[in-house]
Amino acid sequence: MPDMIARYAEVVGPHTMDSLKIIADMLRGKRIVHVNSTKEGGGVAEILSSMVPLSRALGLDVSWEVIEGNPEFFACTKTLHNSLQGMPGGLSEGQVEAYAETSRLNALRLGGTLEDADYVFIHDPQPAALLGLLPGRRGKWIWRCHIDVSSPNRSVWRFVKKHVEGYDASIFSLPDFAQPLPHTQCLITPSIDPLSDKNIPLQKGEAERVYGELGVPLDKPVVLQVSRFDRFKDPLGVIESFRIARKHVDLRLVLAGGGATDDPESGAVLDEVQRAAAQDPDIHVLVLPPDAHRTINALQTGAAVVMQKSTKEGFGLTVTEALWKKKPVIGGDVGGIRLQIINRFNGFRVRSPEGAAMRIRYLLAHRWKRERMGVNARQYVLENFLITGQLRRYLSLLIALDSPGGEWERWI
Repeated sequence: MPDMIARYAEVVGPHTMDSLKIIADMLRGKRIVHVNSTKEGGGVAEILSSMVPLSRALGLDVSWEVIEGNPEFFACTKTLHNSLQGMPGGLSEGQVEAYAETSRLNALRLGGTLEDADYVFIHDPQPAALLGLLPGRRGKWIWRCHIDVSSPNRSVWRFVKKHVEGYDASIFSLPDFAQPLPHTQCLITPSIDPLSDKNIPLQKGEAERVYGELGVPLDKPVVLQVSRFDRFKDPLGVIESFRIARKHVDLRLVLAGGGATDDPESGAVLDEVQRAAAQDPDIHVLVLPPDAHRTINALQTGAAVVMQKSTKEGFGLTVTEALWKKKPVIGGDVGGIRLQIINRFNGFRVRSPEGAAMRIRYLLAHRWKRERMGVNARQYVLENFLITGQLRRYLSLLIALDSPGGEWERWI
């Protein structure tokens, strides 16, 4: 464990790690539990897979629990996710019943662990109802919302609100996402782990080897988007942008990703993407397993330009990952992407396929600009979006929750 702390200190600096250790020492002896809906696939699982070991290395008693559910439950929570991000529609009576029953079963299974904890982080809507099903809880509970709820379907938000308004605090990624709730709300951005397989430095030769193994020639500049096959990630819009840009410059497009165990729609979106690619030899659709972290690293390392053309985005850790690898990113002008991409400094924000195509052409035509923006990109992530900073803010929130009135400004 001391080796882990030393390795982080090499990246973020010893003073940053010393500060984090001091804050962690104030929470020694406390039990902290994180709860989400999947162990793999998606940004939440990636964050927790790094945050929990780092917390333990700092001497904290931290565990991670995952709720269980059947296909009906995850179809319900996917509807919740889409509706909270503004899609029309709502929950059926059957979906409401599936949500209630699955929440009850998970409360029975996890009740002892959660009721005895000093602090519980509940991630996103899937496990949100657990609070109301465990009246014997003794600790502070925090609801961590990772998605863009700036313009939610109002009926669905009311459904979620009744489950989360009893929490002691909520965390959102951006000010625009916050909703009226009768408790403290904090803004904490997600982050990446610089020591993970997805983010460690790779040699150029390894990146070239991975591209070769995946059947993607490097005879042309590669434009890459890595994301779950999700409508909000707009993979069809990426293909359209590519085809517009290709009229002026020779290039390849790689769409790489997979699904998540709590996302039943990914298969249908993948089918649409594969049909849109339509045997185009310059479009490569790669379906990767959830643990293909080093492969994704190699793809990002070898790409000339990285895209994340989302139409809704809670934060967009694939943007952070690419910026960390000194890649300028072309991203949708939405959600957490706005917080990460500063136009002409480390990438470009766009609102249309035509705009994305214009920026692809610009970056491929000006290598010196790509390189300068790449240097800016890595420094920006170092200063703002690494796991050490996110953990410091999480632990500071817990200390503040137990502090007497007037102590918030000292910690948050």
